[in-house]
Amino acid sequence: MRTGPGRWVLLTTVLGSGMALLDSTVVNVALPHIGTDLDTDMAVLQWTVNAYMLTLAGLILLGGALGDRYGRRKVFVTGVVWFAAGSLLCGLAPDAGVLIAARALQGIGGALLTPGSLAIIQAGFHPDDRARAVGVWSGLGGVGAAVGPFLGGWLVDGPGWRWVFLINVPLAALCVTVALRHVPESKDPRTHTAPFDVMGAALGALTLALVTYALIEAPGQGSSGLVVGAGVAGLGTGAAFVRRERRLPDPMLPPDVFHSRIFTAVNVVTVCVYAAFGGFFFLAALQLQVVAGYSALGAGAALLPTTVLMLLLSARSGELGQRIGPRIPLTVGPLLCAAGMLLMLRVGEHAAYVRDVLPALVVLGLGMVTLVAPLTATVLASVDEGRAGLASGINNAAARAAGLIAVAALPLAAGMGPEAYRSAAEFGATFRRAMPMCAGALVLASAVAFLTVRRPGAGVAPECRMQAGVTGPAIEPNHPDA
Repeated sequence: MRTGPGRWVLLTTVLGSGMALLDSTVVNVALPHIGTDLDTDMAVLQWTVNAYMLTLAGLILLGGALGDRYGRRKVFVTGVVWFAAGSLLCGLAPDAGVLIAARALQGIGGALLTPGSLAIIQAGFHPDDRARAVGVWSGLGGVGAAVGPFLGGWLVDGPGWRWVFLINVPLAALCVTVALRHVPESKDPRTHTAPFDVMGAALGALTLALVTYALIEAPGQGSSGLVVGAGVAGLGTGAAFVRRERRLPDPMLPPDVFHSRIFTAVNVVTVCVYAAFGGFFFLAALQLQVVAGYSALGAGAALLPTTVLMLLLSARSGELGQRIGPRIPLTVGPLLCAAGMLLMLRVGEHAAYVRDVLPALVVLGLGMVTLVAPLTATVLASVDEGRAGLASGINNAAARAAGLIAVAALPLAAGMGPEAYRSAAEFGATFRRAMPMCAGALVLASAVAFLTVRRPGAGVAPECRMQAGVTGPAIEPNHPDA
């Protein structure tokens, strides 16, 4: 890692994964400005978040498989270019429809580049240097996540929300240039020539799209034929997806991986936890601006303590989980997060940051620190070491899909109208109804962990020890020495 080539590999992967991570942290802050500028309703703001998450969650497993077979650098670079093209289109979007379509394109790029970041590091470093390289990668990624809200808020309040997307273009150009010149190509020698489960990926993405459409459009259209039809069709494609994965000899989502009771239980915990996180960070950024009167920069900075705490303490939390086992962290962590979200009920008009906002975010951040690293470690320990990459990919996709559904469903469940974000009183009332729902999902996660997670956290330790993402855990690469 002290050599020039090693530094170039790290720079490339940090730039690529950093773009996707920044995008997930700054777009929520820009939503009120996007809505005002494009004169849109709440559904468009939900789609601005979910169009990206939809294609990312639906295709991320396929993206990892493509890199392993055809070349990680090739697929990574393709994803960066695709992400940059989507970002450029987002920044130039003349209306909401183009913005949503461009966000979906961004998600496809993210699904191609995200799995490749750690895989490139793993292939490019000697095993003795790999842990340190991954530590540097995750640490710099965490710094990027911490800087993101400041940068995003400054861009939104300054040159405008479009620059939240346009800034990705020069970063992508630098990333591609460095990758093509300095990053060696690598493939997984264990991959074989069986056809990809493209139909499975398509069915999975279509299921998420149909269900998301029904949930987002229901407040405006009610129980119209289109909304009900989309919901029913989503259930049908979901059933077809499950049936296909059970019958294929080489499926994208092998059903037998769920034969592990602990793996299944931890993924249930993951869904509950990241559904709560997705709903919270979507609504909290709006609450701080629409109700509390914060600027975009103020709202982004206000949410920073959760990222900083995860960056500083997640490695130690993972070590603690390895010593005492995952049951206590996975039980206590969600309860702390639930308490933090309930404390956010104090945030109303003219909320004081130190008195009202900061205590809630510190408690939430400590809960995230407690649970996220042990969650990843438990996922990896619950399967054979040779399937660690697959297990991590499934867990990451489950987390992102949960956040996607939460952003679609939570406003509906809380009774949030199409124009709620334009009214401080209306949005504040629905926010107060939504936070207990997020807390309830976390309490359910705690209960599931307490009742089902009993095995000590021994096994495959995560290579990515520092974690700062709030939309999903880091994807751990496959272990070639297994």
